[in-house]
Amino acid sequence: MPPRLPGKIPIAVTVNGVKKEAEVEPRLLLVHFIREDLGLTGTHVGCDTSNCSACAVLMDGKVVKACTVLAVQAGGREIMTVEGLAKGDRLHPVQEAFLAKHGLQCGYCTPGMLMSAYALLKENRHPSEDEIRKGISGNICRCTGYAQIIESVQQAAQQPVVTAGSGGESVGSAQNCVRPLGTTRPGPLLGFSVLGIVTTAFISKPVFTIDVEHLEQEEGESGCVFCH
Repeated sequence: MPPRLPGKIPIAVTVNGVKKEAEVEPRLLLVHFIREDLGLTGTHVGCDTSNCSACAVLMDGKVVKACTVLAVQAGGREIMTVEGLAKGDRLHPVQEAFLAKHGLQCGYCTPGMLMSAYALLKENRHPSEDEIRKGISGNICRCTGYAQIIESVQQAAQQPVVTAGSGGESVGSAQNCVRPLGTTRPGPLLGFSVLGIVTTAFISKPVFTIDVEHLEQEEGESGCVFCH
C-alpha cells in the first residue's frame, strides 16, 4: 500500500455502484472531488452560495448539495450522480420525460433537477403537483419557468418503476438527445450556430456539432451558455 500523502485523508466511497478509493485534503468539497478527481462533470457548480442545487447528488439515497458536503464526509457512503441514471446509452425514464416535455433549456440546472426528481419519485410514485413543487423547491432554474419541469416529473411518474442504471425498456438511445436547436443567439465572447447538443445531464460526455461555416456575431445580443 503506498504511503499516505502529507495532509491528506484516505477515503473509500461507492460512486454509481463502483467503489472508489482516494486520498483527499480535509477541506475538499464533494462536488470538486466528483468533478475533478473522478471526472464526472455532469454534477455542475452553479452559484457558490449553496442555493441553486445544480450540484445535487444522492448520498445514501438522499439528495444533498455536493457543494456543502466535504469529500471526507462521503467516506463509506454511496453516492449517485446524474451519470448513474442511465445505463450506457439507454436513458432513464426521468431523463426521457425531461426530453419529451422540454424540461430544460440551457441545461445547466438539469443534472440537479433530474436527481431531485428521481429521489422524489423513489419515495412517492404518484406525487401531486404541489408535492412535485415541494420536491424541486431547492433547485433553481433560470430558464423554463418550471412549468415544463413539473410536466416532466408528472410524465415520469406515469412510467414503470425503473432502477437507476438499468436504462429501461421504453427508454430511447442517447442519440435521441441530439435535438436540432437552430442558430443560437451568440454569447458575449463568440457567436456560433449549434446544430445539436448532448449535455452531461444525459450522458457523461458532451457532444457538439457546430456549423463552422456560419459563424456570426450579432451586436448587443446574448444567449445560452452550455457549460460543463
